[in-house]
Amino acid sequence: QVQLVESGGGLVQAGGSLRLSCAASGRTISRYAMGWFRQAPGKEREFVAAITWNSGTTDYADSVKGRFTISRDNAKNTEYLQMNSLKPEDTAVYYCAAAGDIYKLRDGETYDYWGQGTQVTVSS
Repeated sequence: QVQLVESGGGLVQAGGSLRLSCAASGRTISRYAMGWFRQAPGKEREFVAAITWNSGTTDYADSVKGRFTISRDNAKNTEYLQMNSLKPEDTAVYYCAAAGDIYKLRDGETYDYWGQGTQVTVSS
């Protein structure tokens, strides 16, 4: 079992930055692909970003490409999401997730473990 705990969310003005962290415990995540998803009120959960186990490949939703950066530190069993140039439409609960598979990382069904989420609110 892998337990994931997100942190770093908060309230920020449009144009600002936040860095989300996802700390894993229970098992090393070094062989897991990791992802970030978000869910805004009244909307379905959507893919944000993903990274393979060795950081060799990253993928981003078009809506965040060029503004968000996903990274990981396997030695610290932690993944990150650096969010710059934040917009009000980025407001959502952000979830990190771990996947034993490397395919279909944009699909939430691929992921085996999920964190509880952290709220990000961007004011205009």
